Amino acid sequence: MIERLKKLAARFYEAPSGRRPVREWIVDLSDDDRRLVGRDIQKVEFGWPLGMPYCRPLGHELWEVRSDLTSGRIARVIFFIKDGEMVLLHAFEKKTQKTPDREIDIALRRKREVE
Repeated sequence: MIERLKKLAARFYEAPSGRRPVREWIVDLSDDDRRLVGRDIQKVEFGWPLGMPYCRPLGHELWEVRSDLTSGRIARVIFFIKDGEMVLLHAFEKKTQKTPDREIDIALRRKREVE
């Protein structure tokens, strides 16, 4: 049996209040969408470094996990790498072609809290 090891372990950003917004966002998805997002995060954990179509750099040392959801919708999970872990900072359903600055700003603010 071949044992595949994670190259990056994913962990959720935790706010000072104890909330983990990315985990909460994933839990609120339908079962099918939750499986799709989880599978895509797992691809990054085991296959890092990955590029398109699974993962894309956003600048500022941020990356996005790209997921296609049911009903033609798309989602993104923004992360950065710290001490060999992918820290999942922010997640959202994408409605426009360009990642909105507001979503990147949220991730950057959380990244500064973790650093």
